[in-house]
Amino acid sequence: MKKYEIGYTQGVFDMFHIGHLNLLLNAKEQCEKLIVGINADDLVEEYKHKSPVICEEDRRRIVEHIDCVDQAVIVHTLDKEVIWQQIGFDAIFIGSDWKGNPRWEATGKRMKELGAELVYLPHTDGISSTMLRNDKDKSTQE
Repeated sequence: MKKYEIGYTQGVFDMFHIGHLNLLLNAKEQCEKLIVGINADDLVEEYKHKSPVICEEDRRRIVEHIDCVDQAVIVHTLDKEVIWQQIGFDAIFIGSDWKGNPRWEATGKRMKELGAELVYLPHTDGISSTMLRNDKDKSTQE
């Protein structure tokens, strides 16, 4: 039996790549049901100050059709407590590249108070949607 009943992870998942897949596969190994929050376009614009390349509904549909994902939902907040109240997950998964980040350390403490565990999963080095976007921008300028 898997360690957690309901696991949750969240991200933009723009220009879906192997790092995204690795995160989802690693998360699903630890939970019975994996719910993935897809950051809404307006949320991404608010905190990243840029628009996703792929619209929120298309990103949700892509993620939803990955075998290890049980449910994909569009979310309009980065506040994990709000999402925990809506979903009731017992584990939240995030890449290990966020370990030591003050916001995530505070999130981990709050999740523990609520009965959920913050689990850091191995980060796939050398790939990100930002890198893919920058590589694309460079190639069109050459």
